[in-house]
Amino acid sequence: MATPSPSPAAGSTAPTDDRALHKTLWGLIKDMRFGMLTHRHPDGSLHSHPLTTQNRSLDDGVLYFFVSRATGLGRRLELDDDVNVAYADTHQDHYVSVTGLARLNDDLAARERLFNAMARAWFPGGPTDPNLELVEVRITQAEYGSVKESKVTQLFKLAPAAATGHPPVIGEHREVQFREG
Repeated sequence: MATPSPSPAAGSTAPTDDRALHKTLWGLIKDMRFGMLTHRHPDGSLHSHPLTTQNRSLDDGVLYFFVSRATGLGRRLELDDDVNVAYADTHQDHYVSVTGLARLNDDLAARERLFNAMARAWFPGGPTDPNLELVEVRITQAEYGSVKESKVTQLFKLAPAAATGHPPVIGEHREVQFREG
C-alpha cells in the first residue's frame, strides 16, 4: 500500500479548520460507513469495535453510532471519553483517522432522526428499543489520506524514490481541526 504524502496541489499538512476540508472529510467517510471505534479500558488496554456510521452529514462535527447496551461500551465511554475512529477503503486508497470525545446521547429525537431499516435488524424495538444506545463522537481532530493516482502511477513514483531516497509525492494527506462548540 502506498503511503499518501502531501502533493503540491494538496498544500501543506498544517492543521486548518477550513469548512472545505470538513466537506472533503465527510465525502470520504460517508462512502465507507463502517468505522473501527477504539477506546481505552480501565486497565489501560485498547479495544476496538466495528460500528456503522449513522450520519447523513457531518454538519455539526459529530459522528453517530448505535450500540447495544449489552456490550457495556457506553459504560466504558463514560469512564474515558477519548476515542479514535478509523476508516479505510483499500480499493479507493482512502484512509481516515478521527480523534474525538465520545458520550451517550439520550435524545429520543436524535435516535428517531438517525434510525433506519438496517438498525432495526439489531434493534427491533426501533428508536425506543431498551437495548439501543446512541454514541456521539464530537470530532476534535481528523486526518485523512487519499490517493487518486492509479496503482501503476504509484509504482512509477515509488521506483525513483527508492533509488534516490526522496519520498514520493503520492496523493493527498491533510489534518483537519474542529472547533469545540
